Amino acid sequence: MTRPTARVLALLEILQAGGTHTVAELARRLEVDERTVRRYAGHLIDLDVPVRSVRGRYGGYQIAPGYRMPPLMLTDEEALAVLLGLVAGRRAGLTAGPAAIMESTAAKLRRVLPKALARRLEDLLATVDFTAPSRPAVATETSLLLTLAQAARNRRPVALRYTAWDGRHSERTVSPYGIVAHSGRWYLTGADSASGEVRTFRLDRIQTATTLPGTFETPAGFDPAGRVLSGLAEVPRGHEVSLRVQGTAAQVRSRLPAGLATVRELPSGQDAGWVRVRLRAEQLDWVPALLAGLNCPFVIERPAALRDHVRALAGRLAACADAGAGNA
Repeated sequence: MTRPTARVLALLEILQAGGTHTVAELARRLEVDERTVRRYAGHLIDLDVPVRSVRGRYGGYQIAPGYRMPPLMLTDEEALAVLLGLVAGRRAGLTAGPAAIMESTAAKLRRVLPKALARRLEDLLATVDFTAPSRPAVATETSLLLTLAQAARNRRPVALRYTAWDGRHSERTVSPYGIVAHSGRWYLTGADSASGEVRTFRLDRIQTATTLPGTFETPAGFDPAGRVLSGLAEVPRGHEVSLRVQGTAAQVRSRLPAGLATVRELPSGQDAGWVRVRLRAEQLDWVPALLAGLNCPFVIERPAALRDHVRALAGRLAACADAGAGNA
C-alpha cells in the first residue's frame, strides 16, 4: 500500500501542474476519500507550501501563482528508482550526452536528499553488483535524441545527414516511425526517401537532424523494435547463412539472441512445421554452437563451408565424451 507521505507528494505534483483541482478529482486520482484529500492539503500548508482553497461550484485547491518548490522532494522509493535508473542507463551504454552527465546528475540528487537517505543509497551503490558486463557508451547528443523523438511523436519528417557503417555520407529525408534502444545503442526506424523502404539508422551516426514541414502516417500495427531487430540481422557480413529448422517461429526465435537472425515460417506443404533462419556472420566458427543450442533438427542450405564447421564441432564434442568414458 502506498504510504501517506507518497500520496502527499503526489498531491503536490498534481497541484504544481497548475490550475484549480476539485476535491472530488483529487480524491479519484489519489485513490482516497475527500476528507483525506483535505488532510493532505493541510500537511502541505504546514510545510509552508502556499496551497489555496478555492470556494464555489468549480472550487478546489490550487498553488499560489509564481511559487517555486524546493529543488527536489522524493520518497525513498522514488530516489532509489532514479539512482538505479542512472546506473543502469550508464552500464547499458544508453546515457545521452557525455558520461559526466550521469555523474553530475547523481551528485545533484545526493545533495538535495536527506542525509540519512543519501547515506543508505550510497551503501547500496557501493555494494551492488551486476551479472551483465558494462557496455561502453556511444555518445548520442541529447538535443538530437529529443528532436527525433518529437518528430516521431508529431509525425513530422526530418532531414538527416548520415554516415553509414562503411563510411559513406548521405543526405536523406526520413519519416520517423519510432526510436528504439537496443544493446547499448539508440536506433531510429522509418521510411527513407533515398531507398523508398523502411530503414534503420544508428543515432550516433547521424550528424544533423532538421524537422521539416508536413506530416505522415505511421503504418497500422508497425512494430519499431521488431523492425530494428530484423534490420540488424540483415546488415551485410562476410557470410550469408540460410537454414531450415524444424519448429515454430516463436520457439526458434526464443532460442536465438535478439537482432541476430530473421526467422520466417515456410509455406504449408512438405515444409510444414519448419522455418527458415537467415543470419549474417563475418566468421563461421561460432555458428555451429549456436545451432546446437537450438536443440532442433536443421538443414544447412548455405554456405556449404558451414557443414565442415558443424562436423568439426561434433567431432570435438564426441572426443570429449569418449575421453571421460573410461573414468565413469
